[in-house]
Amino acid sequence: MSTLLEVRGLVKRFGGLVATDHLNLDVRSGEIHALIGPNGAGKTTVINQLFGDFAPDEGDITFDGASLLGLPTPARVQRGLGRTFQITRLLPDFTALEHLLLAVQAHQGHCFRFFRPARSDPRLLSPAREALARVDLADRADIKVSALSHGERKELELAIALALHPKLLLLDEPMAGLGASETEGMVRLLESLRGEVTMLLVEHDMDAVFALADRITVLVYGKAIASGTSDEIQANPEVKIAYLGEGDA
Repeated sequence: MSTLLEVRGLVKRFGGLVATDHLNLDVRSGEIHALIGPNGAGKTTVINQLFGDFAPDEGDITFDGASLLGLPTPARVQRGLGRTFQITRLLPDFTALEHLLLAVQAHQGHCFRFFRPARSDPRLLSPAREALARVDLADRADIKVSALSHGERKELELAIALALHPKLLLLDEPMAGLGASETEGMVRLLESLRGEVTMLLVEHDMDAVFALADRITVLVYGKAIASGTSDEIQANPEVKIAYLGEGDA
């Protein structure tokens, strides 16, 4: 299995705080790789550097064989990076379908000033409806975001990311705020995407992580302290002490 994302010596400082501490991370093509750690470990800061929201102070990020350093976020999306957010970033007065039409327009390179006719353009409408169906929101297409449940908004954001056809999907706590049944549904949905898109998953729900992840990297104070399979991580004494809450400090 080839390496799709390679992070080497990544450092991000905010004043005297080292949020990312010489991080090394590999994500292989086709896998679901989880990045876990306690609150404040720097997980979202890593995602922000990968997606272009923050520039690292040191190190390199290689994606699909080329460095991402210096590239703005839109260029990274064009190269195949997609993302969802811990707190959804959606337009409350737009319908689910309108969000997907915008995403498909962006992917196909259409001009946004022609948004209104997009609802009748099969080149846009068909892939938009397919993306909604992929996350089980086909029957919610004409519902405004303000009327969607929290779980449905999470699913919609995932559909938007998928509509951009990413090679690597950065998932920042997709289970955050979900109830038990919604979490089970999200786990099933992400499992159904296995093999279609590579995923880097940041998540606190350990049951979901252990159910989904092929490999796990544990982050503590910005530094990777362990990386391996679910069984290896659960058996690691340092991880038990630092994160899983077992053993003697």
